[in-house]
Amino acid sequence: MDSAALCPPVAAVPPDAPLAMPIQDFRAPPATRRSRKPEGWRVHAARLIAFGGTAALAVTGFLQMWASFGDRPTPMQWALLVLFVPTFAWVGFSFCAMIAGLFAPRLRTPQGPNPARIAVVMPVYHEDAGKSIGLLIALARDLDREGMGDRTEIFVLSDSRDPDVTVNETLAVAAAREAAPLPIWYRRRLTNDDRKSGNVADFVRRWGGRYDQMVVLDADSVLTGATIRALSARMQADPDLALIQTMPMLVGGETIFARLTQFAGRVYGPMIARGVAAWSGNSGNYWGHNAIIRVSAFAGACGLPRLPGNPPFGGTILSHDFVEAAALCRAGWKVRLDHDLRGSYEGGPPTLLDMAVRERRWAQGNLQHARLLTMRGACAISRVHFVIGILGFLMSPLWLALILVGLALSATVLLSTPEYFPNAYQLFPDWPVFDARRMLWLFIAAMTLLLLPKLIATFRAWARPLARASGGPVRIFASALFEILLSALIAPVQMLIQTRQILDILRGRDSGWNAQVRAGSMPGWGVVIARHWGHVLLGVGTLLVLAQFSPPQLIWLSPILAGLILSPLTSRLSASPVFGRWARMRGLLVTPEERSFPPILSDALAATRALPRPVEGDGAILQLADDPDARRRHLAMLVPPADLPADLAENDRLTRITAEAKIAHAETRAQALRFLDADETEALILDPALLERWSRLPA
Repeated sequence: MDSAALCPPVAAVPPDAPLAMPIQDFRAPPATRRSRKPEGWRVHAARLIAFGGTAALAVTGFLQMWASFGDRPTPMQWALLVLFVPTFAWVGFSFCAMIAGLFAPRLRTPQGPNPARIAVVMPVYHEDAGKSIGLLIALARDLDREGMGDRTEIFVLSDSRDPDVTVNETLAVAAAREAAPLPIWYRRRLTNDDRKSGNVADFVRRWGGRYDQMVVLDADSVLTGATIRALSARMQADPDLALIQTMPMLVGGETIFARLTQFAGRVYGPMIARGVAAWSGNSGNYWGHNAIIRVSAFAGACGLPRLPGNPPFGGTILSHDFVEAAALCRAGWKVRLDHDLRGSYEGGPPTLLDMAVRERRWAQGNLQHARLLTMRGACAISRVHFVIGILGFLMSPLWLALILVGLALSATVLLSTPEYFPNAYQLFPDWPVFDARRMLWLFIAAMTLLLLPKLIATFRAWARPLARASGGPVRIFASALFEILLSALIAPVQMLIQTRQILDILRGRDSGWNAQVRAGSMPGWGVVIARHWGHVLLGVGTLLVLAQFSPPQLIWLSPILAGLILSPLTSRLSASPVFGRWARMRGLLVTPEERSFPPILSDALAATRALPRPVEGDGAILQLADDPDARRRHLAMLVPPADLPADLAENDRLTRITAEAKIAHAETRAQALRFLDADETEALILDPALLERWSRLPA
């Protein structure tokens, strides 16, 4: 099929172009495997630094801790040693991976003709339709300016189940199709099988044969047209390349918490990305969005199975992106992180509590990966990505256990009377061994490894336009110190939240599937106290005990205790847009994208304002009754009842019968909506005859 086949949209979706996407059996080797060239010397050098350096630091930490306990550690000291080594190694890995970035690959974008056909897909689930569709309109215009309008199409892949949200989506897409120079298609799934991964897989199986490449976006993310053109050219030039992940920059943050993560990602993120790109090589990872994918490779390798058993460890694979990258690599394809590309943007969680909701699902998905470590044929680096994802959440309970064991060990020393002569005929006493000076130096070393990457990234920014675009070297350094202080207060709260999440998962509690909060609100005092009273109680209790029995320990535990005791205040104020504006007015946590707003995001805001405003509640459906044109535009976006599969058609027929009976007995439209249950309301918005009959009721 040539590019002329990409015609302007008339129906809601283009003609079907099926592509087989078989379900993979990860217990067996891949059915087909491409031969891969060995990695270059840069990748091996980066891995030696990242993993060899981490191993050396872990061994050093072990030996120094062992020496501080003497030749015969007590059981409590053994417990502290077992917990300290992985924690110290985890901190060391961040530092070593940053150093490995010195060997990051040198990338370039090939020039010349590129006929690859591209689909930009945005899966949505109960999102703000105006904001998401506004991003796509701006992207369509940008792609057209880049000369890609004749070979690119855009898909909105809806999994929304709420009829009110659906109506807002259809009306927004219908308006967008008139404003955008590229085709914008809309497909709403009838079932939510396998969540987001199933949504994208359904697209591939139905229309994958129409495209060579697909760019996957999140509902609040976007890439510039120039970046997509570069990604497409790079993929087209390397037939073994299946996926290129970009490094998205967080934008649009208004609260202190959002601006904190935004600043950290902008200043520290590029160095982190260079390190990951260096040691990953051609066995990179996938973060689920802001990436370009070769459709045929994805279809052949990424049909994900459901894990045996029930959630949270069985069922649908939640963190499917890691698994899809591993599946591509095991089939012999290249997966790469191109750290040099800019023009990749996404929104971030607005508050600490909203972040906790997201992390609950991520924690469950990452722990599921423990069952996939034995994936047959998987690359070693793919397994490393799995382990890093798992440890990213397990480090919180490990850190908490380390603190508790340390406190218990101190209490044992303070409250017990040592037995110097345990044997009756012992000539020399057994002196308790605890080298406090060596322990202090280990603590200083750990803090240095933790903070040094941030300071290096800040100093590195001084020599680049990044510092000038963020207010100058003084302001960016002050912002870095401000970020470190706030992060230190937030870290112990996140530690306890993640620990509780891990315990919930181990107890068999599923995270469910809720819409993500993109624009949060400042929580009230009742909310934050209800969420953080346990943190405050723990902090105050520990403070009182240490003040009574071991005041010197308050010095090094003060950041943790301060974070716990102040957690309600931190949680509430960090969610305040007012304090976010206060920080910006003083030049704190400012990023270049705030001083020079990306044109594509400005265009998206303008496009959003031009779209029909989303209507909350029943008002979204009620507007269809008063506006026949809106009703027509809405119905044109949905699957007609006649096209439903046989099993769904029968259920739909029965539901429509009951909905019709309830509408017949209603005196007004609003009353009819109150009579209808969720399935019947769904039938109403899908059926033209039913919608017409309901519209004739009095307002």
